[in-house]
Amino acid sequence: MLGKTLVAIDLNDLGGARRVAEMAAGLARMQQAELHAINVIPGSGMSIVGNYLGPEHADRMEAEARRALADFASMALEGLPAENLHVTHGTIYDQILRAAAKLGATCIVIGAHRPELKDYLIGPNAARVARHAPQSVFVVR
Repeated sequence: MLGKTLVAIDLNDLGGARRVAEMAAGLARMQQAELHAINVIPGSGMSIVGNYLGPEHADRMEAEARRALADFASMALEGLPAENLHVTHGTIYDQILRAAAKLGATCIVIGAHRPELKDYLIGPNAARVARHAPQSVFVVR
């Protein structure tokens, strides 16, 4: 039994997210693991941008992401309970690694790259997660 599986969902690439979700759900079922999903809202980069937009903008973005992740989970993740859905802000790979550690996840499932990249490399976030995670990492192409 794997314990807990964390799947990283990119809500900007629903086609790829569905493939990743299917793989994660199947893996969790097979291992009788508890499935968790995370969506990371990328940081705005410079603090001046965040200050200009204000905290209400960040709150609105998070609420929209939570709603979108819940909608996605109801269709693609067999109605995963709300407490297993996580939305964070920051650097994508860092937030995935932090969430996995906090949850005590024993594996992470992540997509290889965005579909418009026609190369043989996995994306930078997937590569960093695979390189730095102490858990097993399944990269879905």
